[in-house]
Amino acid sequence: MARLKSGDRPTVKDVAAIAGVSATTVSRVLAGNYPVATSTRSRVMRAVRELDYVVNAQARALVGGGPGTVAFIVRDLVGPLFAHIGQGVEQQATAEGRLCLVCTHHGDPERELEIIELMRQQQTEAVVLVGGGMQTESYLQRMTSIAHSLDKAGSRLVLCGRPPLGDDVPATVVEYDNEGGAYAVTSYLISLGHREIAFIGTSEPVHTTTTARLGGFTRAHETHGVKIIPERLLPGSFDRDSGYLQTKALLAKRIRFTAIVAVTDMVASGALAALREAGVRVPQDVSVVGYDDIPLAADLTPSLTTVHIPHEDLGRIAIKLALHRDQHGLEQRMMLGTHIVIRDSTGPAKSRK
Repeated sequence: MARLKSGDRPTVKDVAAIAGVSATTVSRVLAGNYPVATSTRSRVMRAVRELDYVVNAQARALVGGGPGTVAFIVRDLVGPLFAHIGQGVEQQATAEGRLCLVCTHHGDPERELEIIELMRQQQTEAVVLVGGGMQTESYLQRMTSIAHSLDKAGSRLVLCGRPPLGDDVPATVVEYDNEGGAYAVTSYLISLGHREIAFIGTSEPVHTTTTARLGGFTRAHETHGVKIIPERLLPGSFDRDSGYLQTKALLAKRIRFTAIVAVTDMVASGALAALREAGVRVPQDVSVVGYDDIPLAADLTPSLTTVHIPHEDLGRIAIKLALHRDQHGLEQRMMLGTHIVIRDSTGPAKSRK
């Protein structure tokens, strides 16, 4: 039987020749979407292994996208929350027999839209956006247009951890109760007697994550009849440096506060460091809460009270719904719950002077 020359890439016809079947039969075996006799399947897979055909096929898919490829688009690769949601995406994509491409936009909405368009051109089966998005009219209009373009191309826009674009927009949406989690953890602080609560992370008012968490913070104050002082609402991004610098600024301005709600756990870690440097005890003098419940939260000193997000479930469910959207009765929108994880960084309020 003829063998490939050194350096030649195996083709379906090469696999078929070694297995003694037609090229169509090989395609059916590899796709797994058509009944094939067990003995025939065994011969084909033996030929695939002999020729190392699958490895080459995957390499070509990575270069050219196409059916069987899922794109996972995230802000960055270092954020723990993104990494854990991404793990759920990758695990489910692998279980579904798909390759997973990872792309980053570093918080640039224009870059995010460019990547989505590129994935549409590459005929990627699903384009998964992880984390919050912008709420400007122009951004939402372009995202809606892209969702329809993906749908026409046989692909699917998947929003993982952000709200839907609208009832008539063809997209799979798996979000979590972002606003409800912030409401719950702020209400918990109020139940401990805190009335002077700072919020760190308000610099992106049109960002869905910030808007929802600040909204829950605000609603908790309104529900319990506690007044919000604008000076306690501080700008910031989602990282540790933001929490550290804004907490130092809060202390320097001598603004009264007995608790801090940080927009993320990473922001909370920076706040804890700044308070420790200033000799402020947590939780004896000031309570601190975060949001996300990343693994780091339990290892901080003191361990961080936070809001738990079902990280990996978000990714897994998003992929499962998107890839099986034609299944009868399968809902394409889902809201997952959040809950408070109480640790050592919170305690009864103590008035600060």
